[in-house]
Amino acid sequence: MDLQERIDLMVEIGEYFKADHEEWKTVKQQAYQKNGWFTPEFIQNAADQLADNFLQKDKLTAWAAHYHIDDNISPKNVGIVMAGNIPLVGFHDFLTVFISGHYQTVKLSSKDDVLLKHIFKQMYSLHIETQNHISIADMLKGCDAYIATGSNNSGRYFEQYFGKYPNIIRRNRTSAAILTGDESAEELLKLSDDVHLYFGLGCRNVTKIYVPEGYDFVPLLDAFKSYAYFADHHKYKNNYDYQLSILLLNNIYYMTDGSTLLIENEGLFSPISQLHYSFYQQGEDPAAELKDNEDVQCIVSKNEIPFGEAQHPQLFSYADGVDTMEFLLGL
Repeated sequence: MDLQERIDLMVEIGEYFKADHEEWKTVKQQAYQKNGWFTPEFIQNAADQLADNFLQKDKLTAWAAHYHIDDNISPKNVGIVMAGNIPLVGFHDFLTVFISGHYQTVKLSSKDDVLLKHIFKQMYSLHIETQNHISIADMLKGCDAYIATGSNNSGRYFEQYFGKYPNIIRRNRTSAAILTGDESAEELLKLSDDVHLYFGLGCRNVTKIYVPEGYDFVPLLDAFKSYAYFADHHKYKNNYDYQLSILLLNNIYYMTDGSTLLIENEGLFSPISQLHYSFYQQGEDPAAELKDNEDVQCIVSKNEIPFGEAQHPQLFSYADGVDTMEFLLGL
């Protein structure tokens, strides 16, 4: 397949997401039955973001042109270990390898194998040559390079297994937001999306906020009510009840809108259903320290990523700031 064929095929996949055929609806339901965190609504939200921000012909063409991708590449086989924390989280790695012209062998996460298997099947049916470019394996062996995403613990194993090959290895990350107290109701609603989309399970989800001394939390809690329906989701509600019981037992001060717990905590990572906050004083800039923190994927604020955009990455939004396409073209 030449570059133009690869781009055109991905545009067709984007159109397939948007058309929402009965077959795609069935697959979303199957994925939800296998993984209760993957609601059909959040799956479609992820698919729509891919279709709008990744799978547009003009965007893909400009992306390829930026790297001067042509059809003269000597294809390598790239092994990809995909995460499964949110729907289609590994799509950008797959797309980057596919557009680069390399082949790929993919190890899917057991938490997110229904959706990507279906997408690959769709690609095979639209262009039979795709089968030469993409394959799925339970174990990755004999690849020329590796891209692996997982926890801090699995990252150590990835280093051991793939360390002697060209690799990109990603570990746990999360995101933070900085508020000034002057945010509009609309901006706070958008921040609520950054916190709650995909139940807060993504590395681009905000799990920690920094607020000025004397901050009024009432407007923020009002904004969080847009996700009050989380209280009806049994897996989420179980987490909420568990975290609430710990706070009560330990007599820890908290605030809640009934589905999200806010507690003052220095930690960046917060459990499901909980959001950490810290105060900063006038003249302090929390962003300066966050930018040097390897645990931070995104910073949401008036001066960094706009409110509501954390879970809307673009083609050039590479995880951990490592340019995957540059890595692939240098193999």
